[in-house]
Amino acid sequence: MKLHQFRLLILSILLAPSVPAQQGATKGEWRFYGGDAGSTKYSPLEQINASNVKQLEIAWRWKAENFGPRPDYNWETTPLMIGGVLYFTAGSRRDAIAVDAATGETLWMYRLDEGERGARAARTQNRGLAYWTDGKSDSRILLISPGFQLIALNAKTGVPIASFGKGGIVELTEGLDRDVVKPGQIGSSSPAIVIRDVVVLGAALQAGSAPASKTNVPGYIRGYDVRTGKRIWTFRTIPRPGEAGHETWEKDSWQYSGNTGAWAPLSGDEDLGYVYIPVEMPTGDFYGGTRLGDNLFSDSLVCLDARTGKRIWHFQTVHHDVWDWDLSSPPILADITVDGKNIKAVAQVTKQAFTFVFDRVTGRPVWPIEERPVPQSSVPGEKTSPTQPFPSKPAPFDRQGITTDDLIDFTPQLRAEAMKIADHYQLGPLFLPPIVRDTGGKLGSLILPNHTGGANWPGGAFDPETGILYVSSVTNPDSLALVAADPKRSDMGYVATMGPRAAGKPVDFQGGMPRFSGGEGSTRPNIGPQGLPLVKPPWGRITAINLNTGDHVWMIANGDAPDSVKNHPAMKGIDLKNAGKPERSPLLVTKTLLFGADGPGLFNAGPGAGGKMFRAIDKKTGAIIYELALRQVPRAFP
Repeated sequence: MKLHQFRLLILSILLAPSVPAQQGATKGEWRFYGGDAGSTKYSPLEQINASNVKQLEIAWRWKAENFGPRPDYNWETTPLMIGGVLYFTAGSRRDAIAVDAATGETLWMYRLDEGERGARAARTQNRGLAYWTDGKSDSRILLISPGFQLIALNAKTGVPIASFGKGGIVELTEGLDRDVVKPGQIGSSSPAIVIRDVVVLGAALQAGSAPASKTNVPGYIRGYDVRTGKRIWTFRTIPRPGEAGHETWEKDSWQYSGNTGAWAPLSGDEDLGYVYIPVEMPTGDFYGGTRLGDNLFSDSLVCLDARTGKRIWHFQTVHHDVWDWDLSSPPILADITVDGKNIKAVAQVTKQAFTFVFDRVTGRPVWPIEERPVPQSSVPGEKTSPTQPFPSKPAPFDRQGITTDDLIDFTPQLRAEAMKIADHYQLGPLFLPPIVRDTGGKLGSLILPNHTGGANWPGGAFDPETGILYVSSVTNPDSLALVAADPKRSDMGYVATMGPRAAGKPVDFQGGMPRFSGGEGSTRPNIGPQGLPLVKPPWGRITAINLNTGDHVWMIANGDAPDSVKNHPAMKGIDLKNAGKPERSPLLVTKTLLFGADGPGLFNAGPGAGGKMFRAIDKKTGAIIYELALRQVPRAFP
């Protein structure tokens, strides 16, 4: 095959199924969302290398323009590729699409019109599909609809499998221990995973920054027979009486609390028969006075037996979360060698910029994890955990906590202005809790990393040949403050001022800032001096971590600064080449190169945000080998 025949698709680069999960994709296929069941995003293909990568060019485009409104916004799908066919989702209705990988020709499409149920979907994010085959004549594509239904399609034709559920569809709102589940309360933003013929899926719920109620639907983890659609098991992420962890929900808060879904992609080990579940936090994101206790299994990496749903082990990365630092990235399965010992490991990167590494069979930490004292909340009715877990290795891959030393100092004037702004906020270390607004004359607490991370759903990519984990992250603080909830509108006690209309009424500062302009066309302001970032760069970065030693290998900025910063009058004459865009680079690692891109902009900032540069990177040194400007912002990993 000639090099020019490689197909560069606008929504992602195709390289890459699966053999044992930790070894990456093989045979040029990509059978799981993360390339393999272990979410390594690794391909051993080597034809594209440092000597010829500059010859890559766009061969064809498939457009989603006719698949509903805003087809590019939140389009975070990465195609599967099996047998020369791409499978992905498109449009606001999350239609399933099959496309010829060599030509871009549409082979089939499936659309389910869910009416009001679909229009009120809890999440519009759209990350893709799952695949299963019996290795003979039965091959299936599995779609989770916006309205939260599981659909099995014939991979060759796109026709629903009649013997699966009812006419190819399984209702997912049943069996959640709530009397009525209304449209829009629960859904999914990531695909299911199939391990040992069981379809395992998580859930995504309504955002919880300023919820109207402490009551919500729980996001239980479920397993379904891939052939029949029958529900086999349910793992309750909010345990009931008699179940492990029930005592961590004080004052019967288990009865009404919700969320605790797994909205990030899941991972699995076919050989062990285990699935690894990154569980999110409970209702609500920044106030836990209605759910005192550690709140298992929120913010936990949970290992389950795929066939039975039995819990094998778990680890809670945040106790009683009031920062929205839930597990947002797929666990990465990695076979590593530490101090001469071979370990089947699983690595979980987090929003707070930690990398937790465990023996994936036993759950034992590869390196010690310490419970350290952390600052305590002063919010009435709140009771935060006195300690939080800190891994001794690897070191954090992004900055944690904020002091005046972190403020920008490009010029004396900007430094003075940054200091004046910071004086309005409470500063402190990691796990600094939110405050009630105006406590001690402060507008809020400055939290770094912010509530979207650090790392987020793009997660990382792992090279099984070298043991190197590559992680992308953002350095950008949040301002968190609470205000008393209007009892006519909410029973939460306190809600966060995370926007211009927190708690249903205007506020006079932009809580959730300082998030800044993610890229071209973004209108998100900065809290820093003259609309600039408050903290020093790099604002976006990629870090290489050796999982055999726990040591960092290198760190690079994710490109240069956004134009909104580079072109600012106050930045004239200042070198910003390595400032980094405030975006998480979507990563793919191959036998020869690391591929990345600017990314989609902060927190799905919408059309116009993000950068358009796609990069080939020397995976040993972090040196940029080649850059290619795309016509659109890459919103998913290659």
